[in-house]
Amino acid sequence: MLTIRDADLYYGASQALKGVSLTALKGEVTCVLGRNGVGKTSLIRGLVGHVPLRRGRVEWEGADITRLTAADRARAGLALVPQGREIFPLLTVEENLRTGLGMLPRAERTVPEGVFKLFPVLRDMLRRRGGDLSGGQQQQLAIGRALATRPRLLVLDEPTEGIQPSIIKQIGAAISQLAARGDIAILLVEQFFDFARELADRFVVMDRGEVVMQGRPGELDEDELQRRLSV
Repeated sequence: MLTIRDADLYYGASQALKGVSLTALKGEVTCVLGRNGVGKTSLIRGLVGHVPLRRGRVEWEGADITRLTAADRARAGLALVPQGREIFPLLTVEENLRTGLGMLPRAERTVPEGVFKLFPVLRDMLRRRGGDLSGGQQQQLAIGRALATRPRLLVLDEPTEGIQPSIIKQIGAAISQLAARGDIAILLVEQFFDFARELADRFVVMDRGEVVMQGRPGELDEDELQRRLSV
């Protein structure tokens, strides 16, 4: 289980997170929702260790990882699929998939077969450069790259952004299959409510750096939830 307790995060004198707390369980999809600029990406940066918390704790599988580096958090089982994908355009698909394997024991430095079962197009394009793929294919590559590290917590930052509907359906199906395995927790940051509603076991709604709503589908007032997401 992932637990974030009373997290405050600052960029200089500007406070981006204010006492944020949430949990994410293995076998479930926890979806963080909110308008642009409310602190969703700052939450992810604090979680994976890209920006230090000013106050609060990050606990993973019973251990306090608040002071671990981003690399050590990755070794502890956290994997990030960043907003904008951030694949390496001049590397091949296979090379992109292998970029995270150095953190694993030498005997495990292979791309799991499950990555290609979720995204068969990646096997067909192993020798193509990442920059030659479509946006949707690059998103599948970014998710596959994260999964190649065999994570126990998968964090996805707006995976539907700029993606065609057919690929969005494939990504949604892949997330559902991963959650159904029961051995991985999924934290999904999303603005597309219809996509999130189909997947989420729990919603966390943010506004101005704070959690303003939290609960399981059916526990929350959907009209109020939609109002919080409208521009």
